[in-house]
Amino acid sequence: MPKLPTFVQILFSMKLKFPPLFILMLFIAATIVSCSPDRKLPIYGQRTLSSTVDTIYQTIPAFSLLNQDSMLINNKTFDNKVYIADFFFTSCSTICPEMHRNMKNIFEQYKDSPDLMFLSHTIDFKYDKPHVLKKYAQKLGVDVPQWQFAYGTKEDIYKLAEQNYLVAVNEDSTARDGYIHQGWLVLIDKEKRIRGAYDGTNKEAVAQLIKDIPVLLAEYKK
Repeated sequence: MPKLPTFVQILFSMKLKFPPLFILMLFIAATIVSCSPDRKLPIYGQRTLSSTVDTIYQTIPAFSLLNQDSMLINNKTFDNKVYIADFFFTSCSTICPEMHRNMKNIFEQYKDSPDLMFLSHTIDFKYDKPHVLKKYAQKLGVDVPQWQFAYGTKEDIYKLAEQNYLVAVNEDSTARDGYIHQGWLVLIDKEKRIRGAYDGTNKEAVAQLIKDIPVLLAEYKK
């Protein structure tokens, strides 16, 4: 049996809220990809068949959020772009600093690329207003249009996280910093479909993401 990609192994090593059908699809897709000499990333999420027997894949829906400059950004901001999305909060003292160090390393490799963007959603709807996100982006050294930091209501952000990006987030007064969330870096293609999910605190998973980005970008150069 072919070895599954690193990010798939990590998915199964953690307690995620994914339905059995999604898990089965994940295994099948990963196996097909592993066997292909001309590697192509699988497409994740729910899927349906249209009346023409075409497969319709789950996509990131329309959204409207404020960025670090208090400007509205939406799904059109990422039209014709591959992007990496994550969920964090600026006062996080656990996984977020490592997540964003790793994400910044990727940014440094692609900061001159017109095809790749980054989107970080704050889950702290109480404190992380746009001006706070602005200071955070400046401190991280990524206050540029290529990396957008997004603020929205609890309802909007949490719905996007759990229903669309398949990332678990929650407000929890018993948690160390008041919130709990998964540290996934989610790779989205130009059709706004999920093409990979990687533990942003795991070196092997991040290394796999770095390998998968050019594979996905290459799909649009053929």
